[in-house]
Amino acid sequence: MRAVFAALAANLGIAATKFVAFVLTGSASMLAESVHSVADTGNELLLIIGRNRANRPRSEQHPFGFGRERYFYGFVVAVMLFTIGATFSVFDGIRKILAPEPVHDAKVAFIVLGASVVLEAFSLRTGISEANRVRGGRGWGAFIRRTKAPELPVVLIEDVAALIGLGFAFAGVALAALTGDGRWDGAGSLAIGALLATAAAILAVETKSLLIGESASAEMQRLILAALEDGPQRLQVIHLRTLHMSPDSLLVTAKIAVRGDEPAAQLAAAIDAAERRVRAVVPIARTIYLEPDIYREAMADRTDPSIQAVLRGRFAPRRPGRPGSNKS
Repeated sequence: MRAVFAALAANLGIAATKFVAFVLTGSASMLAESVHSVADTGNELLLIIGRNRANRPRSEQHPFGFGRERYFYGFVVAVMLFTIGATFSVFDGIRKILAPEPVHDAKVAFIVLGASVVLEAFSLRTGISEANRVRGGRGWGAFIRRTKAPELPVVLIEDVAALIGLGFAFAGVALAALTGDGRWDGAGSLAIGALLATAAAILAVETKSLLIGESASAEMQRLILAALEDGPQRLQVIHLRTLHMSPDSLLVTAKIAVRGDEPAAQLAAAIDAAERRVRAVVPIARTIYLEPDIYREAMADRTDPSIQAVLRGRFAPRRPGRPGSNKS
């Protein structure tokens, strides 16, 4: 959340100075950038609200808690960025192209744009620093696609879009001032609108996937599978399902093969021990449901990609004939 608060502080200051520059210059590009910063400020507030609401205790109506509210508010941010930022910028750009007006006091716009670059760079630097702590060796594209926390991708994409948008605004104002043709200023606003629409589309796709529900990473599933099967009870996984209820809460469900002659008390103890092993290696596995069953070949979900991805190459087939001796 350091990145979110840094972006909030930066965007508040930037929005105020851009509006002053717009009043003094009448620049469509500056107005588009002002609205962009206001939208970004609202986005950070939405992320903070979502984080706070996600921390509410579970209720009778929501037995798994409210963790996915973070994903919902992340999706709202994408919609807000498109409807407020992109739509307004495109509309104002078209208006200025059809009815061009000169840009006054371009120097004021350049000063404000320069100050905005410094503040946005500070926000982006904070976001990169926070992301580097959790992204491991993944590239930036893979990190944005696979991370389960919506806040950092939102801040990173917003800040990158803001810096590029400032470049568009600078070019629009500069060309309008040099040529005396206000249509260049409108073109800068159009470019900013297209940029914001692109950023909103990327965020919408990523947060939609999280909102619908994503499984744990392949590495995390391997850890869970090993924890379930590596105990002395010799449990075997028939199939496994995982679902992120929030970035820091994982639902784990599995059907496991057990011996048919095992007493109920011994079976319950084996399941409890397996759950403890899973939580030891994957602390965010808050909710675990294990269903015991007698292994039958027809029940093994061999075609399920989620289990095959973690099983492939990990276990050699065992000789059939003993209870619990087959792998799915």
